[in-house]
Amino acid sequence: MHEERRVSKQQGEVWRALGLMSGTSLDGIDVAVIETDGERVLGRGLPATYPYSDAFRRQLRDGLAEAAGLESRDARPGRLKLLECYLTELHEEAVATYLADHDIAPESIDIIGFHGQTVLHRPEARLTVQLGDGALLAERCGRPVVYDLRAADVAAGGQGAPLASVYHRALAGEVEQRPLVILNLGGVANVTWIGADGTLIAFDTGPASAMIDDWCQAKAGLPFDAEGRLAAKGTADDAIVRQWLAAPFFALPPPKSLDRNAFDAAPIAGHSVEDGAATLTAFSAAAVARALDHFPQRPELWIASGGGRKNETLLGMIAERVDAPVLPAEGFGFDGDGVEAEAWAYLAVRSRLGLPITFPGTTGVTSPLTGGVFADVAG
Repeated sequence: MHEERRVSKQQGEVWRALGLMSGTSLDGIDVAVIETDGERVLGRGLPATYPYSDAFRRQLRDGLAEAAGLESRDARPGRLKLLECYLTELHEEAVATYLADHDIAPESIDIIGFHGQTVLHRPEARLTVQLGDGALLAERCGRPVVYDLRAADVAAGGQGAPLASVYHRALAGEVEQRPLVILNLGGVANVTWIGADGTLIAFDTGPASAMIDDWCQAKAGLPFDAEGRLAAKGTADDAIVRQWLAAPFFALPPPKSLDRNAFDAAPIAGHSVEDGAATLTAFSAAAVARALDHFPQRPELWIASGGGRKNETLLGMIAERVDAPVLPAEGFGFDGDGVEAEAWAYLAVRSRLGLPITFPGTTGVTSPLTGGVFADVAG
């Protein structure tokens, strides 16, 4: 069932690919379908999100703590194996529901790109761990799956993130402004700088929504700061923001990537809910702005995707600091909730065609590199 088989389609042919993304914000599973030849984006379906239950979100947070001691990407000690199995089953349910809701025949899907759930990311140790059993998903869905798309890059000395950059370039092909940045505001923020000649520079900038979400959950019992309303009522503690920005990560040249739990909110433990939210939001915005230090030219435009694009306070803080428009993806005909899932569909096709998915300018790998593990269906 797991043996490699010949590519079912050749370069230049159109694939219908389904992408699955579960990000560091731990909010749920994004599903999207695209049509692509591995270079061009020829069609995009309607993305959908299937939220995790509060109980499962708590299990994932416990899993993050349990994964902190992992030394192998294949190890699943303690509860992690059961968590991986359940996570995979939830993805199977999301695929089935999505296809039924959109009246898509399962057999029309040529490949599934499966991100899984990142529980540990330490590229300096050449280790990245995404929970998700690709072989089980292929068996349950009856469609071939490409998964573990970060591992080859990390093993080769790359950062393993961001991976969506090559898709960002394809998606933004008709946007006139250059240079421009695609800014993904998930649990961690990352940027793709696209030059006039198509040059890509990509890296994680720092926390985006993860610390804010965790703060709101712990202090107010809320999963996130809706539209940034809590932060808008608070006052940021600039001294603490400067303290966090003094971390060596921000001075490092790209490429670079960040674990979800790289920063600790302990310095604001005594703050009010509103002031804490304001401080964390200001930190995320300031971290994004520090990306300007690493671009060869200032961007004319920032296009924001990911859940954080709905945080108006965060977008406003970023725009003020980068001195350029920061606009939600929807203004350009993209679906900001679906970009990352679409990217995983695109990467799965590129993986099957042997095309590069990471580059020296995006992850620091020494040469363009393909990646991904392939799981076929029985028969």
